[in-house]
Amino acid sequence: MKNLIKNLCLVIIIFCFSTVFLYSKTNFFSEAKILFEDKKYNKSKFLFEKDIVHNPKNEKSYLYLAKIFKKEKNDNLLENNLNTVLVLNPKNEEAIYLLTLLNIKKSNFLKAKELMATMNSVCVKLCSTKKELKKKLDNSLKSQ
Repeated sequence: MKNLIKNLCLVIIIFCFSTVFLYSKTNFFSEAKILFEDKKYNKSKFLFEKDIVHNPKNEKSYLYLAKIFKKEKNDNLLENNLNTVLVLNPKNEEAIYLLTLLNIKKSNFLKAKELMATMNSVCVKLCSTKKELKKKLDNSLKSQ
């Protein structure tokens, strides 16, 4: 009887801790997004990174980190995070758009054209940006 009570208590304790852990796991992204929207980029960066530790397949955390690195003008980390988003979801329009802009900035026009072709095939929400990207690419090519 004592063993049964002990085991029952152990199960209840494990259940409580796992519930708290799961709640905190899903809460990092929400908190980070709120901080990002409040322009508290360093604090939100930390929470997005924490979310990635708990959920390495959360493309949204990588995308928001990329947006932070864009604001910080850190092109290497921007590109790394955008590439990670596209590995997780090759049809993420916002990542394709941002990576295309970055490649135009870096004068990597072949990659920019490739990404624009991808954007044409997956476009649902950001279709209006295709003209803007083409114009930026054409202007960059002319200034070469």
